[in-house]
Amino acid sequence: MNVTNQNTVFQFQSPDDSPGFLLWQVSNLWQRKMNAGLNQLGLTHVQFVLLAGIIWLSQAEETITQARLAAHAKTDIMMTSKVLRALEKRGLIKRETNSKDTRAKSLKITPEGYEITISATQIVDAIDRNFFGILDNHIHEFNEHLVSIVNANKTRV
Repeated sequence: MNVTNQNTVFQFQSPDDSPGFLLWQVSNLWQRKMNAGLNQLGLTHVQFVLLAGIIWLSQAEETITQARLAAHAKTDIMMTSKVLRALEKRGLIKRETNSKDTRAKSLKITPEGYEITISATQIVDAIDRNFFGILDNHIHEFNEHLVSIVNANKTRV
């Protein structure tokens, strides 16, 4: 294998020309900051997202199932179930058999879960402001691009 001719291996001149590699780097940096900030509350970022999702969905929906929450957060259903079990053990949520579908679990946030989510939201908002502040007046345009990428790739893997 000829390692001197890298143009035959990579489509980009530089790693900084690869949107996927840049997204991976930015995502990892952002997640590390989120997890470090949320660690003071004993939460992971995934736990926060699911707790916040329960609160968000409960504003508009009477019953929130694990499947509905996973679809909202765009998370794997099995991973969602595992994280929700951990949150239930901590007393932050209640999972109950759904009265309309006994195979499904209905989710409710506990008062303690609500309070910790409110505290976590303040941390997350501050980290986001600091992390994405570099974009200044371009944050709306950045968000539009991210939404376009999400919408174009909605199929589950």
